[in-house]
Amino acid sequence: MTQNRRPILFDLTIVAVLAAIAAVGYRFSPLLMPKADLTVTPPPGCDLHRQSCRVTLPGGSVIVLSITPHPIPVVKPLQVNATLSGLAADKVELDFSGADMNMGYNRVTLQPSQPGRYAGQAMLPVCVTGRMEWVATLMVASGREHIAIPFHFDAPIGS
Repeated sequence: MTQNRRPILFDLTIVAVLAAIAAVGYRFSPLLMPKADLTVTPPPGCDLHRQSCRVTLPGGSVIVLSITPHPIPVVKPLQVNATLSGLAADKVELDFSGADMNMGYNRVTLQPSQPGRYAGQAMLPVCVTGRMEWVATLMVASGREHIAIPFHFDAPIGS
């Protein structure tokens, strides 16, 4: 009879471990994929390779994102600046992700430098497949509202 209990206890242990992993994943998933209350698409013609991009939120607030140098290189230091007008932010982050390929966790928290201005340094990892479409999502937490603005751009290998 003890032989039949081992497989059952083993199976119950595996189920308990899988449930614990799922619970931890669910608890910490907002860190990797934060939920946005408002997602705003940048206007046509927004090209972070050439200039800063200005986005107007539905309430009239304005957010300007700048990434330098131009064009945006890979594996080189990037200066990231965000300016918020008409919006008080508790936290401002920029998340780089591949549009069609998982490139791992690549997020920087921008630090306040002046009222309404946030700055930080980042770096795009190299993609061995050549040109890659990136999404730089600016995430702004303002009170209980989370705003996401996804900026799309291409970066060639070794740029």
